[in-house]
Order: sequence, then C-alpha cells, then structure tokens
Amino acid sequence: MKLVAESGSTRTEWALVEGTTVVERVFTEGLNPYFQTRKEISHSVRLGLPGTFFKRKAEQVYFYGAGCTSEEKKGIMEASLVAQFKVPIHVESDLLAAARGLFREEAGIACILDTGSNSCFYDGKRIVKNVTSGGYILGDEGSGAALGKLFLSDILKGLAPKDLADDFFELMRITPDDLMEAVYNRPLPNRFLATIAYFLADYLDIPYVADMLNLNLERFFRRCVCQYDYAHYPIRFVGSVAYGFSEQLHDMASRFGMAADRIEETAMNGLIAYHAES
Repeated sequence: MKLVAESGSTRTEWALVEGTTVVERVFTEGLNPYFQTRKEISHSVRLGLPGTFFKRKAEQVYFYGAGCTSEEKKGIMEASLVAQFKVPIHVESDLLAAARGLFREEAGIACILDTGSNSCFYDGKRIVKNVTSGGYILGDEGSGAALGKLFLSDILKGLAPKDLADDFFELMRITPDDLMEAVYNRPLPNRFLATIAYFLADYLDIPYVADMLNLNLERFFRRCVCQYDYAHYPIRFVGSVAYGFSEQLHDMASRFGMAADRIEETAMNGLIAYHAES
C-alpha cells in the first residue's frame, strides 16, 4: 500500500492506494514549509488526517508540495512526515506532481494555476526547464493570489465598481482594515488572497471582473508559457483556478495560438496511475 499526497498552500489531497485502487481519500489544509515550521506541519498532519491513515501501514509515502523545491525545505517536510508515519518518505515539488499527473511519461508543458502558479517543460522523466514562479509577491501570475491582489488593490484605492465593492465587504464580512491585517500581519496571506477568486467567480458577467481575470491570465501566458517551445509540445493545466475558469483559460490560450488539451482540478488521478506503474 502507498500513500500519495499532493499539497498546495490551501489544501492537501491524500490517497491511500493499492495499485490503482483508492482505499481512502481525504482533504486537509495546505502544507507549505515556506510558511510553516516542522512542528506546525506535524501538528496539522496528525490532527487533520483520519486515524485510518496511520493504522493502515503504508509502505511508502510520496508527498508533493508547494514550497518543496530546495533540499532544505524538502528536509523540513520529510522530517515532519517521518515523525508521523515512520516509513520512507519521498518529497518532491507540486510542480513535479503536476508534470507527472498530467503527462506521466510523456513530454509536455505543465502549468499550475491554483493559490499560486508555476510552469515547466517536462521531458517525460524530469523537469528540464522552469520559469521561476516568484511567489505571491514577485510572481504567481494567473493564480488566485495574483487575482486577489489585483482586486484588493482596486478596492482600497476606490477603483473597483461601487456595487461590487459593497457586495464584497458585505458577503466577506470584512473591513478595509481587516484586509490590511490579513495581508501584512496574519499567517498565510497568499491563502487569504486566493479566496478572493471564489468571490469574483460569481461576478464574471461584470466587464470589470472579466477584464481583470483576462489580464491575470494574459500575464501568465506572456511571462511564463511563451518561454517554452509551445509550438511543438502539448500544454496542460492543473489547479482550482485553471479548472474553475477553464472557459476563459481556453479562450486565452487560443489568443496566443495555443491549445490547452487538458485541464484538471488536481493532479491526484494521474499521480495514482504514475505510482501504480513505478
């Protein structure tokens, strides 16, 4: 039995599998060693997962996560998980999860549009080119966090349509001071920023919102996807933002002369198939 986990900054998907058969599948909060300590990660795993995930002894744990890029950050995650599962732990980035989940052993351009964003060219075995994400402050174009930043900036400067701003403050039960506090002083500001995308999804019929979404997606294609050999390889997307705005994503791809031939909400089904063969 294997335990496969794929984590963004907002949520983690866990699957206990026998071959390609899913024994149990759950979601917990996101884990990210850039924003959480080893102790905080261990605490979250222990309290978030049902007891069956510890009682059913997995022989191997394959964890793919946001922030798991450097050896230092992978080490934090590995130590946290070893303490809980007491079995060999394999930690890789969420970008490799996207590549393996979308392409398995085929070459192509894998893109993540979720709380954050990232992209790579995958040769069927490994990531051979990656346009640096930059994170929610310096990059993450196309992501939920980037969309949230655009909207909240307009809100604070009085540039958003008044009716939309009024709805936002009423439905989110938040004040301008709360916004500043959440972004600058509370933990996991990128997760907070990304929640704004769910609010905006209900207002796509407003030209202001549609234009802002298109601007966000355009920046991702122009600054990231265009740096790969997109004329000769398929382009595929994974993530809640990609999935939730799939129609707009297809339209934007066509504007750049590209075709997104697959858009998945998570990489898990592909990862299960990948590890069943490995």
